[in-house]
Amino acid sequence: MEKLENITKPKIGIVGTTSWGTALSIIIARNHKNITLFSRSISEANQLNKKRINSKLGENIKISNNIMISNINNKINKLDLIIIAVPSQKFRENVLQIKKYLNPQTLIVSATKGLEKNTCKRMSEILEEELGSSVSEKICVLSGPNLALEVVTQKHSSTVLASKNISTATQIQQILNSKEFRAYTNSDIIGVELGGALKNIIALGAGICDGLKVGDNAKAAFITRGLKEITRLAISVGANPETLSGLSGLGDLIATCSSTLSRNHSVGEKLAQGIDIQTIQQSMIHVAEGIETASVAVQLAKKFDVELPITTGINSIIQKELSLTEAISKLLDRNPLHE
Repeated sequence: MEKLENITKPKIGIVGTTSWGTALSIIIARNHKNITLFSRSISEANQLNKKRINSKLGENIKISNNIMISNINNKINKLDLIIIAVPSQKFRENVLQIKKYLNPQTLIVSATKGLEKNTCKRMSEILEEELGSSVSEKICVLSGPNLALEVVTQKHSSTVLASKNISTATQIQQILNSKEFRAYTNSDIIGVELGGALKNIIALGAGICDGLKVGDNAKAAFITRGLKEITRLAISVGANPETLSGLSGLGDLIATCSSTLSRNHSVGEKLAQGIDIQTIQQSMIHVAEGIETASVAVQLAKKFDVELPITTGINSIIQKELSLTEAISKLLDRNPLHE
């Protein structure tokens, strides 16, 4: 298989009919013809092929006619590039599904923001573990302030493509970059992945701030201290601190903590209204990654001996170990330190 930069008509597949997976397939299909969106089952694929609408993304967003929708099959073997956009707790399962069909020359992008429960692994680590270290330099992660509905409706957005092999990121950048969706490259795969995963926890707290109407001063302080906290953990794991000040860190944090389109912010608002976390989850057709990531982040912090008071507080609310009032009091009762 040739390098993507030498292929005029790359064959591209997106695994996952999530709102983000569907949005990515639509924006890529504007500039490329050979696009396949892979669904969980034949019945789902048939339904989407017939309706050309995915309710997860919105009833007014049409799936382009040049996107073929299929269940996972041996067509994956012919792909030059495959993008995986599924919930983090389903990521390994999907990797195992495509593994038997995957061409060793295919470039792989993780567009999933999260950490796996129990293992605390990032998505690129799961890819290497399941597919072998030989694919390491063919792996890339995509992350940034990318709210699916804004991206698919061609509102200007930017993203980051990170890989241990910068030429891999550059090749994929040439495929995905457009005037509406600008793609930047980065070699700090750890920082980009952790920025995308951990900011969802802070977004839950930002939603709680707005739900409780604590004011913009308090919310700004919360988000700023939250960024400091997730940066501290990311650095301990091996990230470059500058990455957390970029699009996949601060940029993503701003979008997720402020937008009404943010699932995690919405969950936080509902928690502030006193709605039970299980009730909230049952009412959603999407996954709010911050709910699961909070407990994993606490586990990861213990492993690296990093203090995460905000993340621990958010997790204690989710796990019903503390009430909102108790968790807030515990944070505010901490001794003020040097910034």
